[in-house]
Amino acid sequence: MRVLISGASVAGPVLAHWLTRYGFAVTVVERAPALRKAGGHAVDLFRPAMDIVDRMGLAEQVQARKTGTEMLAFRVEGGDRPHEMRVGKLVSVLSDRHAEVMRDDLGEIFYEATRHDVEYLFGDSIASIAEGPGGVDVAFERGPARRFDLVVGADGLHSNVRRLVFGPESRFSTWIGAYLAVMSLPNYLGLRDRMDGVTGVNRMAAVYGGAQMDDARAVFLFRPAAELDYHHRDVGRQKELLREHFAGMGWEVPRLIGEELDRAPTFYFDSITQLRMDTWSRGRVTLVGDAGYCPGPAVGGSTSLAVVGAYVLAGELAEARGDHTRAFPAYEREIGDYVRRSRTFAVGAARRLIPRTRLDLWALVQGTRLINRLPAPVLRALTGLGGRGVRLHDEVALKDYPRGRVVGADAVR
Repeated sequence: MRVLISGASVAGPVLAHWLTRYGFAVTVVERAPALRKAGGHAVDLFRPAMDIVDRMGLAEQVQARKTGTEMLAFRVEGGDRPHEMRVGKLVSVLSDRHAEVMRDDLGEIFYEATRHDVEYLFGDSIASIAEGPGGVDVAFERGPARRFDLVVGADGLHSNVRRLVFGPESRFSTWIGAYLAVMSLPNYLGLRDRMDGVTGVNRMAAVYGGAQMDDARAVFLFRPAAELDYHHRDVGRQKELLREHFAGMGWEVPRLIGEELDRAPTFYFDSITQLRMDTWSRGRVTLVGDAGYCPGPAVGGSTSLAVVGAYVLAGELAEARGDHTRAFPAYEREIGDYVRRSRTFAVGAARRLIPRTRLDLWALVQGTRLINRLPAPVLRALTGLGGRGVRLHDEVALKDYPRGRVVGADAVR
């Protein structure tokens, strides 16, 4: 069976790995002209995703590329005293197994593990999708049209596949009240194992380095009074908005939104938006990861969710021997509870990460002190973080799927 995957970031290569193992013939198309190697921003892999990485034989490589961040520090806007918290202590409350990796480093690991067995088409994109008897006819923006048995959109929050098959993004997106920006810059603060920043009412800014990085990243989170008007590809307007909402903030922020923003080699800006779809499958087309069920960038564990989603989709297709009429509904049932819980968690996380009032700022400082002083089991009990709360990722039980080939690469259904 021939499967086309749109997107070569994280979910796409993970899905390609498992489908190839099961005997599917996989093509991955990626709009970017080459694999992104700018470093991206830091993402988290929690226990279920790390277990999948283990099964892929890539755990050692992922561990070797960890950012190595050991300390988080922030000062309250208007003050100079930093409040510090050890990352390991915080993570022990969230998960029993965790790795923080730069997104592009993670994508590179997955790509290198699959490039010899998977056809990658860089610098191209899907122009149209037309399902007919026995397959899907796909026209590309640059390459010749081809026919596939199945098409999967793994192309992120602003998915092209979703737009072509399900309609405009506005039908499914829900803004959950905040915005995120990330940019690269020289590591002039000399940060290696530390994130340092400042937090105020409705906004926070921080800078971090990493063990594998020569430069650093600045991250901004803010909550405006209303949804902002801009296009997701209009970088000039995005930088203008960032300057407006961080004007007057102290610490390193004037330099960050001034000279560093002007010359930043890479810059990312987007709303913290959830995708809420009743189904992410239609005919022979389905979606995986942020393209189908983004819980919210930076707040919902979307990278772990994408890895698990890709593993489950491939596994259900293997169990159904390529019959999408059985596999796609099973995939949605299997991942559905995780998706819904991630959405709920993301809404709460967005509120907690960006204080709304001075009282919230005070509570953030007190919470930091509590995390530093108490053992993780006690913290879970006191804060109610156990059960079906913050540890939602660790509660995901991975299903076992076939261990080898189940379909012939030339089989057509």
